[in-house]
Amino acid sequence: MFLIILLVLLLFVSILTLLSLPYVFPEGILRPVRRLVVAFDLLTAAGLVLGPMVFRGASLVDGTAAILLRIASVGLVVQVLFAVLTGGFFLWQKLAGLRGNVPYNRDRRRVLRRAAAVPVLALAGGLYGGLYEKSALVEREYFVPIQNLPNDLRGLRIAQLSDVHLGWFFSLDDLRALLERTAQGAPDVLMITGDLFDDETLNEKAVGLVDSYADRFPLGIWFCYGNHEHRRNFEALDAMLDGTRIHKLVNASTIVQDGTRPLVFAGVDYPFAHGDEAFQAKKKELADAAFQNVPKEAVTILLAHHPEFIDDGAARGAALVLTGHTHGCQFGLFGHPLLPVFKYNRGIVKIGETMGYVHSGNGSWFPYRIGCPPEIAYFTLRRA
Repeated sequence: MFLIILLVLLLFVSILTLLSLPYVFPEGILRPVRRLVVAFDLLTAAGLVLGPMVFRGASLVDGTAAILLRIASVGLVVQVLFAVLTGGFFLWQKLAGLRGNVPYNRDRRRVLRRAAAVPVLALAGGLYGGLYEKSALVEREYFVPIQNLPNDLRGLRIAQLSDVHLGWFFSLDDLRALLERTAQGAPDVLMITGDLFDDETLNEKAVGLVDSYADRFPLGIWFCYGNHEHRRNFEALDAMLDGTRIHKLVNASTIVQDGTRPLVFAGVDYPFAHGDEAFQAKKKELADAAFQNVPKEAVTILLAHHPEFIDDGAARGAALVLTGHTHGCQFGLFGHPLLPVFKYNRGIVKIGETMGYVHSGNGSWFPYRIGCPPEIAYFTLRRA
């Protein structure tokens, strides 16, 4: 089903690009450009269909499969940008009072002169997001105001990583560099909100690598599962984690620091359920289990992969809910997602006295980001 969706999307983008070409390119080079677009899209479609068979079991980051996927993703985005820019140019032309909306007319020279930047901008945007921003890690700092926060919890510093998607586009060396940079920010604890272990052939080494950083975070490393871990030999991965210092939070909670207001870390699994009613019921079931033993007066931090658990955390009095899953939608403009397909897509969500956060992710399954770089998010507790 997913493959069919990708092929339909590719067909739509290809048609849109072919329809846009005559408004930018003159007749002399229009035909070879059309052939190039068609050839590229046919090869991409063939790769989507045959790739899983040819590269079955491949896991080498920066290997042939990864390079071809990067080229295909950049090419797809270049076509989308080309069509969008052409449409924007055409709209501007209309608003400017020009009437050269047919490829062949007396204003043709004028149209071409002003449209010459379209393919250049589309190519620049495609290369920027595919070669630079997808790896341009940023650090973000946030304060979490909490009523009646006890003195021993003031200044507690939390780091969050999410959606690494270890595999073709994120290597073990990349993971090591990410963990090292996170540790250099001197947080007290590291929270990882799922979709980290995403390649069966690399998972064992990745588990060992993450475990080796446990001493760099005084309160340890805490982890909740995402949907992708469940697709990567989950039973074996779960057993690997049992033998490490990585704290799994699977519909459970732990009192990390006792006191007048204990510090509690809670976590939920991914809510696999179809249909809104079943999904909401499953979320409630998992959240109820996670909060079952949480003291009423606790300062609770909830880890969840799916961002809608922000609602469940707020309903149960969590001070902070850390989530991921959306990758920030990977396409943004001025800090806002361009494709907001989730209830909560990116950044801070405030519900009453609860602060929720949707992490933009550190990796991706589609190797392209623009206006939405990968991030390390730091949160410092302070008294409201």
